[in-house]
Order: sequence, then C-alpha cells, then structure tokens
Amino acid sequence: MQDRLANLLGALSLAASDRIGEGAAAAASHGGAHPAALVHLLAYPGDSVEQLARILRISQPGAVQATNRLEAAGLVERRPGKDARTRALHLTRRGRTVAREVLAERTEAVGDLLDALDAEERAQLVPLLEKLVASLADDRPQALTVCRMCDRGACAAGEGAECPLEHTTVAAVA
Repeated sequence: MQDRLANLLGALSLAASDRIGEGAAAAASHGGAHPAALVHLLAYPGDSVEQLARILRISQPGAVQATNRLEAAGLVERRPGKDARTRALHLTRRGRTVAREVLAERTEAVGDLLDALDAEERAQLVPLLEKLVASLADDRPQALTVCRMCDRGACAAGEGAECPLEHTTVAAVA
C-alpha cells in the first residue's frame, strides 16, 4: 500500500509541477526561477538578490541573471537597499500584474487537477494537505522556499484559516 501511495502521490506531484511550470512560464514569458521570483517579490518587496537566491534555491550568479532578465523585461527594478552594497528588488506595476497572472495560472493548473474530485472529497483533502504542508518546513527560510509560488491570500482564506507553515514564524516573533 505504501509503495502505491508514494507512486500515486509522486505521479500527481510531477503532473502538477509540470502544469504549474508551463502555465507560470507562459504568464511570465520566462521559465525556470523567474515566475517564483515574481510571486515572491509580490509578497516580499524589497528583498535582495541574495535573499532571492536562497529562497529560490539557485546560485547567487543565477539570481543576478534572473533579476537582470526580469529588469530588462520591465518587471523588476532595483532600488537602494539596507546598506550601500545591497539593492532592494521591487516589482514594477507591470511586474505586479504579471505576478498575479502567474498565480492565476497556478490556480487554474491545480484547479484542473482537482476537478476530478467532488466538493465533499475536496473538503476531506484539505486537512490532509494542511498536515503534509505543515511538515515541509521547520523554520522561516524553509517556509519561504516551500511557499515561493504560494498565493498568500488564498492560504488564509476561510474562517479561522491560517498558513499551515505559520508555526515557522513563532520563533521570529518571540
């Protein structure tokens, strides 16, 4: 049973990743880390290239190249950062629009997969997915990486709903 469950979840995960990647790349007119960079900067404007590299799990030179491409496309701008050596990354108006389009494509791709389930089955799946997502990170940096393509508004939608990775912020607040 465990092998079958792992196999089915693996197949679903790969299909979801492919569909999200294709839709996000089309919306952003860039593939790879670019869509996630836009979504992350929508939620966390002002992060540096170094922070972006850690969150996207790419090299610092790769993050510089991605930022250069997004800047050339008019989606990102560099502004003065916390110190003289750091530049803060901010989405342009067009960048914010494209980031929202990336999220819409992500929602559509996952929604298409969920169409196979009825409303009751979807309701049963939510707490199971919350439990799985909660186990993906123990600290804030890990959570930011896990959530690099998350729609933060959708995560907290619903009465009493909060991000399953909310536990990663407790240490930062204390």
